Amino acid sequence: MKQSRDVENGPSEAADKKKPSTFQVQSSFKGATQMGTLYLVPTPIGNLEDMTFRAVETLRTVDLIAAEDTRNTAKLLNHFEIHTPQESFHEHNTQEKLPKLLSHLRAGKSLAQVSDAGMPSISDPGHELVEAAITENIPVVALPGASAGITALISSGLSPQPYTFYGFLPRKKQQQIDFLKEIVHRPETQIFYESPLRLSATLSNLTEVYRPHRQVCLVRELTKIYEEYRRGTLEELLSDLTAHPAKGECLLIVAGEDGKALSNLTDADKTPLEAVKQQIAEGAKPNDAIKDVARLYGINRQELYANYHGL
Repeated sequence: MKQSRDVENGPSEAADKKKPSTFQVQSSFKGATQMGTLYLVPTPIGNLEDMTFRAVETLRTVDLIAAEDTRNTAKLLNHFEIHTPQESFHEHNTQEKLPKLLSHLRAGKSLAQVSDAGMPSISDPGHELVEAAITENIPVVALPGASAGITALISSGLSPQPYTFYGFLPRKKQQQIDFLKEIVHRPETQIFYESPLRLSATLSNLTEVYRPHRQVCLVRELTKIYEEYRRGTLEELLSDLTAHPAKGECLLIVAGEDGKALSNLTDADKTPLEAVKQQIAEGAKPNDAIKDVARLYGINRQELYANYHGL
């Protein structure tokens, strides 16, 4: 049985009716409750053998499965001879289906949520149901399992710690470039999902903003027969894709900014102007190089710009 409880408010909080406490403690497997439990069940990202025993048993024993695509999930259920009924729950019917699913849980019945592949809510629908269940003190239990981003990260060869998962980038070119400019100097390894149809355009934008020599790993078709890793610089990967386009599910693992490499630009014998010219020689655009060097040297960007252009 599962239990979820609110921690009692102190006297000062109880007196303040306008600021109710949102603090909550959930005991997933102790105590009793009249509510059902929402299970978040990861599904394989390609290889059905990655399904865990616990995930199979959970899908067999819950009262209902909320699936991103019932047709896709039916293939998984048939493979493991699971006969639990399904309810469609995806980004286009969230508001319509939430009341029904919450009513199901309030009635003491269990519910498993699955996406088409991997972890629910990670670049997939589902967070709204989790949020709503927590608001109503309905226990939420996540099962560990397949996750494409983490799987690709640890096998990419790039530093696994720290890392930042970004999911899909903005689709429009200028919006994507603006976003990349915001994160280009982050030291964490970066994880992106991308469609093979947009891969070359995204890599072109990454090359423009991050400079050609940033290390990257393209991971595609994880856990499937055509699983492949392409490791190298952004420039090398973009060139390779021109000759050998990628197909299937793709992820990009991009190295964070290397502070040690950038520190070479601030060598005591190197002037800021020489550092700008070095970055440009390595593939950076003049304005981006000026911005980087001004930040590293702690000098005025406009003055460095004027010095570079001889103004």
